[in-house]
Amino acid sequence: MYMPISADRFEEIDNDEGQPRPETNAARILEFLEEHAHEAFTQTEIAEATKIKRGSVGPTLVRLRERGRVDHRGQYWRISDHDRSVDAATIHASEVAASHEEAPFEYDEWQQYAADPREQRE
Repeated sequence: MYMPISADRFEEIDNDEGQPRPETNAARILEFLEEHAHEAFTQTEIAEATKIKRGSVGPTLVRLRERGRVDHRGQYWRISDHDRSVDAATIHASEVAASHEEAPFEYDEWQQYAADPREQRE
């Protein structure tokens, strides 16, 4: 017995851990909500803004909420604080790593402040 799924359902399947594939409904909705991180929207507004069928927006938002990616209150949806925090942390980590690549580690300068553990014994 066959249990096929629709092509639309197939496209909505995530390959990464909680990160939807590009061009899926979930990715498009997250991108829209991230661009408007300080606002909340109804399903209808999200459907109109993303050009996704309203019948697909609701189930997609529910899945995103189950994964902690969006928050829901009343009839409004927004990107979750957790998702925004992860994005901010990722950007910060990238910036720190990039700044360290530009300036090589100064071992001699560090040495003058380093404590010698052999001198700490009593």
